Amino acid sequence: MNRSELVAALAERAEVTRKDADAVLAAFADVVGDVVSKGDEKVTIPGFLTFERTKRAARTARNPQTGEPIQIPEGFSVKVSAGSKLKEAAKGK
Repeated sequence: MNRSELVAALAERAEVTRKDADAVLAAFADVVGDVVSKGDEKVTIPGFLTFERTKRAARTARNPQTGEPIQIPEGFSVKVSAGSKLKEAAKGK
């Protein structure tokens, strides 16, 4: 399902216009992005998804072409965890 299909499904299910559904989806993405970029809290939709920022330690890796070791600095990543209702839906229940 791509974005336009998701917007259409949301609009139909919530009985709103596609424009309104698209605006809500864009606002949701902005809010989650803002919270994750700050890193001081996580976004939780109970039973569905949790978004949180995680810290990655510095590490040594290898250049796949030359085999030389390279240093990768510490940084941040995003962890998305599925909630219980989403896990049950994936099982087909």
